[in-house]
Amino acid sequence: MLNLSAQQLRQAANLKEKIAGLENQLAAILGSETEAAEVKPAKKRGMSAAGRARIAAAAKLRWAKVRAAKGKNVAEKVIQAVKKSAKSAVVKPAKKKFKMSAAAKAKLSALMKARWAAKKK
Repeated sequence: MLNLSAQQLRQAANLKEKIAGLENQLAAILGSETEAAEVKPAKKRGMSAAGRARIAAAAKLRWAKVRAAKGKNVAEKVIQAVKKSAKSAVVKPAKKKFKMSAAAKAKLSALMKARWAAKKK
């Protein structure tokens, strides 16, 4: 950018203005869908507590093995403790599932059928 002449800078500014104008025209033709799609933030992926616990346990186990290779006596106790904690961290109680009654299902079914019938009209 520093090596450009005044004429080249003017050309670049003109092109930039033309591009902005064309983008505005395109947005007007297509609607605001293109702008909304660009603004959408990326979805973050999460990790379960059990997954984090497994990773932490594996890291502790790796370091315990490194210490054991160096000849430290404490490493064996750490390895056993890590293996024990990894087993207990992975086991999680099952989440209780919500069960809908037959009456509630019938009520929802009737409501949806009414909505669909109204939409068909």
